[in-house]
Amino acid sequence: MEEQIVKEVESNMKLSINHLIDSLSKIRTGRANPSLVSNINVDYYGTQTPLQQLATINIPDPKLIVVQPFDKSSINEIEKSIQNEDIGLNPAVDGDIIRIPIPALSEERRKELTKVASKESEEAKISIRSHRRNGIDNVSSSMSDSSTDDTKRVESEIQKLTDIYIGKVDEILSKKQDELLEV
Repeated sequence: MEEQIVKEVESNMKLSINHLIDSLSKIRTGRANPSLVSNINVDYYGTQTPLQQLATINIPDPKLIVVQPFDKSSINEIEKSIQNEDIGLNPAVDGDIIRIPIPALSEERRKELTKVASKESEEAKISIRSHRRNGIDNVSSSMSDSSTDDTKRVESEIQKLTDIYIGKVDEILSKKQDELLEV
């Protein structure tokens, strides 16, 4: 029972890390990244569809995203959706493809994005600590008839997991901040 609780806590902490990575990948660093546009929803024949399901997204160089729609008739809707997303990108239709140049970030904007990344990482830490608290509560309730040594041992395992995953959050944030502040 106690191993199952620890595995569940670890699984939830991994989900928090994955969510953080996903959130940070959407923060623009001045470099082209498919995740900047892949989840933009496009009105495709009355249905909101993610761009990645409607087109191929390529990165021919670090400052350019190229979107090539599978259905050429959807090109104008894709362009409108990217413009309406308010992510600071200006798509340009070039025949059958859409070119999206990635503008350089100002120093002020880089610092703002660093703060956004810090906020995202703090939310991930809060989530991890919440998983720790839930795990310890589950241990306390399910192991009430066990010895206090067993309960303390499992709580210690959960705390070690928490420390490991908080460290991973700090490491991910550090990499993202370096990326953002790189000129």
